[in-house]
Amino acid sequence: MINPLKISEMLSQANQMQEEVQRKLGQTVVEGTSGGGAVTATMNGKKQLLKLRIDPSAVVGLGSGQPDVEMLEDLVVAAVNEAGRKADEAMQSSVQGILGGLKLPGLG
Repeated sequence: MINPLKISEMLSQANQMQEEVQRKLGQTVVEGTSGGGAVTATMNGKKQLLKLRIDPSAVVGLGSGQPDVEMLEDLVVAAVNEAGRKADEAMQSSVQGILGGLKLPGLG
C-alpha cells in the first residue's frame, strides 16, 4: 500500500526542485554570436532575450554604403538561435545537476 504522507513529501520535494531549476535558469546568461561577432544575442536560461547588440559595421553593406537589411536579419536570427541552443544546454545541465544524475524521460 502506498503511504499518502510519502507521496505528499515527494511532491513537496519535486516542487522545491522545480523552483530551484527556475531560479537557476533565470540567473543563467548565455550569448550567441554571428557574423564574426557582428551580432550578439544575450539570453537567459528561460530563453528570454535580454540584449541584442549589433555592430555598426553590420548595418552598412560592404563597399556599397547601403544597408543590407536581409543580411542583418539573417545575422540576428542566427545569433538568437545560437543563444537559444546554449540556453537549452544550460537548462539540461542545471536539471541534471539538481536531479543528481537521475534519468527521467525527456530530460536528456
